[in-house]
Amino acid sequence: MIDINESVMQFLLAFVVVGPLLGAAAALLPAPPGLKGKSPEQAVLRHGVTVTGAILVAALALALGFDHDHPSKMQATTDISWIPALDVRIHLGIDGISLPLLVLTALLTFLCALYSYAKPPTGPSPKAFVALLLLLESGTLATFAVLDLLLFFLAFEMVLIPMYFLIARWGGEDRTRAAWKFILFTLLGSVVMLLGLLLIGVQAGTFDMVALATDNGRSLTTSVQVIAVLAIGIGLAVKTPMWPLHSWLPDAHTAAPTVGSVLLAGVLLKMGTYGFVRILLPVAPDGFRTFAPYLAALAVVGIIYGSLACLALARQGAKGDLKRLIAYSSVGHMGFVLLGVATMTPTGVNGALFANIAHGLITGLLFFLVGALKERTGTTDLDALAKETGAALYGRAPRLGGLLAFGAVASLGLPGLAGFWGEMLALFGAFRPAAGLSRPAFLTFMAIGAFGTLLTAAYLLIVVRRVCMGGAQREVPELADVRGYEFAAWTPLVTLTVLAGLWPKVLLGLTDPAVQQLLAGGTR
Repeated sequence: MIDINESVMQFLLAFVVVGPLLGAAAALLPAPPGLKGKSPEQAVLRHGVTVTGAILVAALALALGFDHDHPSKMQATTDISWIPALDVRIHLGIDGISLPLLVLTALLTFLCALYSYAKPPTGPSPKAFVALLLLLESGTLATFAVLDLLLFFLAFEMVLIPMYFLIARWGGEDRTRAAWKFILFTLLGSVVMLLGLLLIGVQAGTFDMVALATDNGRSLTTSVQVIAVLAIGIGLAVKTPMWPLHSWLPDAHTAAPTVGSVLLAGVLLKMGTYGFVRILLPVAPDGFRTFAPYLAALAVVGIIYGSLACLALARQGAKGDLKRLIAYSSVGHMGFVLLGVATMTPTGVNGALFANIAHGLITGLLFFLVGALKERTGTTDLDALAKETGAALYGRAPRLGGLLAFGAVASLGLPGLAGFWGEMLALFGAFRPAAGLSRPAFLTFMAIGAFGTLLTAAYLLIVVRRVCMGGAQREVPELADVRGYEFAAWTPLVTLTVLAGLWPKVLLGLTDPAVQQLLAGGTR
C-alpha cells in the first residue's frame, strides 16, 4: 500500500468514473485531442487508447493507495447532495468488493481499445466507435463506484445504449435482431428493478446504500423486502444472465464484434451479480432468504443447461459456432456465481466474487482468441474451423493453439488457475448454507453443480481436440500465429489468470473482510 492523501483518492475515483465520459465527448470533436495519427481515423483510435490507458493508471493508483488493512471500510468517498427533495446524493466510494471489479473493467476496456487501434473495426465512423466504447466504460465503472440506489440504476442503464449500437453497427450476421433482443430484455428487466429500488428508498426513507446496508433491513417489513427482492432480482437476473432469462446472451455474443463480446462477458455480466451482493444481501436479508433456495435451484439448472448446450454445439457434425458455445458457457459459469450468492455465507459469497473476476479474465481471453481465429479463417463455425486449421492448430500456429488450450483448461476450472477457486468456494458454501436455509436442498444443489463441472470439462476438451488438433493431414494455407498487438492485449489476461490461481489470497484478502461485514449488517 502507498500512502495517498484521501483527497487525492477522492479525485482519482471521480476521474475514473467521469474521465471516460469526457473522453467520449472529446472523441466526437472535429479534431479530438490526443496523439496524432496518420489519418483522422487512426488519431481517434489512438485517443481511445490514451483515455482508457489514463483510466487504467488511475484505477491502479486507487488500488495502490487503498488501505488493504481495512478493506471493509468505504474509501475514496465523495458525498454531495444532488436532488435534496428525494435525498438523492452523488455518493461514490470503493471497498474490497468493488475495487477488483473496478480494476478489471479498466483493464479490459484498455485492452479492447489497444486491440481496436491495431485492428480497426470494420464498419461506420471510428469516432462513434471510440465514443461508445468510452461511454460504456464510464457506465460500468460508475455502477461499481456509486453508493446511491438511483445513481446505481442510472449507471446500470447507461451501458445499454452503447452496447446496443456496438452490436447493431459493428456486429456480424443477424446483428440487428441480436441488438434489439439485448435491449428489450434488459430494458424490461430494468423497469421492474426500478420499481423495487423506489420501494426500498421510499419505505426506508433513504436511497443511500451504505445507510441501508448498515440498517440491514430493520426499517423494512418482511413483505416489503420480499417484493423488493423479487422486483430488483428480476432486473439483476436478466443482466447476469440467469436461466431462463438468458436467451438474449448467445445471440448478442454471436453477433457482437470481438471487443463487444469481451466487454459484454468480461464486465457487463458482473453488474448483475454485483447488485445481488451490494444491494439485496445487506439491504433486504429476510426477503433474500425467502428466495435463496429458488435462486440456487435456477443457478444449478443454468449450470447444467449451459453445459449441455455447449456439448450439443461441440459434438462432431453439429452446426456449432464457437462464439455461441463460449456464450452458453457463461450461463453455466455465472450459475456458480449465483449459487455462491444464494448460500448467504461468507464462503459462498467470496467464491461468487472470485468467480466473477476469474470469468472476466478467462472469458475475455477466449473471446479475443475466437476473434483472432475468425479474422484468420473467416469463420467461427466449429466444423469449418476444424477444416481450415487442417492438420492441427498446434502445428500451424502453436502459440495461438496453446493459448486456446490454456483458455479452455482455465475455463473448466483446472486447479492452479483462476477458474478453480470461485467454483470450489461456491460449492463449499452450498455444503453448509446460512442459518434458515435447507441444508438437504443445498447439498442437492452442490451435487448437481459438481456434476456440471464434469460436463464443462467434457465440452471444452472436445473443442480443444477439434480445433487445436485438427482433422486429416493435408496441405492447408498458411495461418498467422500470434501477432505483436495480440500478444500485448492477451498477456495481462494470461498472467492474471495464473497469478489469481496460484495466490488466491490476494483477491480473497480484499473481499473477505468486506463480505463478512456486509453479511453482518453494513459497511462503514
